[in-house]
Amino acid sequence: MADRAVKRINSELKRLSQEPVPNVVIDTENLEELRTITVSLGGASGTLYDGETFKLQFTFDRNYPFTPPEVIFVGENIPVHPHVYTNGHICLSVLGDDWSPAMGMSSVCLSILSMLSSCKEKKRPVDNTIYVNICGKSPTSSFWAYHDDAV
Repeated sequence: MADRAVKRINSELKRLSQEPVPNVVIDTENLEELRTITVSLGGASGTLYDGETFKLQFTFDRNYPFTPPEVIFVGENIPVHPHVYTNGHICLSVLGDDWSPAMGMSSVCLSILSMLSSCKEKKRPVDNTIYVNICGKSPTSSFWAYHDDAV
């Protein structure tokens, strides 16, 4: 990984330890490589996801932060949400077209928490089965149509 990306990720991890994001805990067990970081994300109080914990996996490439990280839900508990597919892929514009190098792990976690917190009904995306059967392993290879902000 490029030195620039490593410096940026280390800086973000330091900031997250000094200024933690509510309901977000970094898994510090596997931080040696810095290419993949796992985060525990707790559902916000008073929401449909209150009391639930999810795992997010951030994967960074050598061009980070000029390209967004790949972020997916992993593990047994993938949230049931209209923008989260059963394979853990997340349809969220800041993970693609709306990414900015000024963003980072904190802002991505806050965006995902906000997305989950604003959900009115736990349900899968209408195209979940089709998408999961035809998509690649990485959500970065998918073409996302961001069309439903009212979830």
